[in-house]
Amino acid sequence: MGKIYPELDNRLRKFIARQSAFFVATAPCLSSEGDGGHVNVSPKGYRDTFAVLGPRSVAYLDLTGSGAETIAHLRQNGQITIMFCSFDHTAKILRLYGTGAVVLPGEPRWDELAAHFPRTAGALGGRARADAPAGPGGERSIIAVDLHRIADSCGYAVPVMELKKERDVLDRYNETKSAEELAAYRAEKNAVSIDGLPALSPP
Repeated sequence: MGKIYPELDNRLRKFIARQSAFFVATAPCLSSEGDGGHVNVSPKGYRDTFAVLGPRSVAYLDLTGSGAETIAHLRQNGQITIMFCSFDHTAKILRLYGTGAVVLPGEPRWDELAAHFPRTAGALGGRARADAPAGPGGERSIIAVDLHRIADSCGYAVPVMELKKERDVLDRYNETKSAEELAAYRAEKNAVSIDGLPALSPP
């Protein structure tokens, strides 16, 4: 039976830490009447890219990819839901509803937030982890979320699956690119959302 929690307690934090993936959902509002565009759901991997910052705040490291829907939607309305889904013997789904902010490298909060993620330069006083992707490395932003609803549900219909390994294709791809090449890719692919909303272009 589902339950609403006032904060992320130790049990919920341990549950989050055990999960190998999470899902992020956002949606744009394209008119004053509430007409929307394309709802977006993104799967996220790499355990070291998610951090619990406090009882009602979390953040995740947003890596360079082919789309930037989440960034565009957050810049427009800030609404975000993060879902953790257990695929082991414990049936459980945890949803974190909140207001998200996009923090880009070089912005005032970047160093503070980057310290929570071992793969970023900010975590080691400006020095990237030795085996992390080169340059800004694939990290294009940090999504910081203030939570206003924390709720779980049963997840009884979710299949039990065994994790074989983390997929390192994205890291390996980013390692082959220079900082300049990654910046050019983001300028070409991540400037606007599929609905034409500003993402990594100036809002």
